[in-house]
Amino acid sequence: MKVLGVDPGGFVTGWGLVERRGARVTLIDSGVIRPRRSTTFSERLRFLHEGLAAVLARTRPDAFAIEAVFHAHHARSALQLGHARGVLVLAAAQAGLAIAEYPPATVKKAVTGNGAAAKDQVRQMVGTLLGTKIDGAMDRSDALAVAICHAHAADFTRKLRKAKDAGRPGAVRPTRKVKG
Repeated sequence: MKVLGVDPGGFVTGWGLVERRGARVTLIDSGVIRPRRSTTFSERLRFLHEGLAAVLARTRPDAFAIEAVFHAHHARSALQLGHARGVLVLAAAQAGLAIAEYPPATVKKAVTGNGAAAKDQVRQMVGTLLGTKIDGAMDRSDALAVAICHAHAADFTRKLRKAKDAGRPGAVRPTRKVKG
């Protein structure tokens, strides 16, 4: 399964494509979509949408995951981030992909084991998990972390569904009856 993870931003949006085969997750490609700061907000939104649409067309992922909105200290920043996420989600929906969203703390916990990990810890662990050094913008490593989080979550969800389809309630079933 190929997963495209996205770390949304109004000025820099990171994207990372990983592939999960069995328990192994490998890096396929990653980058950033960076509109010029001098453009108007509406032009930046168009640039983000077109940029992600081009990445989706070129990479053809099986799944799409994006970092959920966090609570910003400034209402204007949160609103602009929401707009940016909206055009990115639209591009994925137009490509026919289901949208998975993960809060930042969930992504950090999935990758580092600590929901409050610093960005440099996330980058280091992403590099360790993918077996390569991750350079460039932090948005790139954050996007890869989102993709890794979804790759693992999707596998868990698939196993849970399989267990339920086999007639078992959930993934855990007692092996013997307990008297009492």
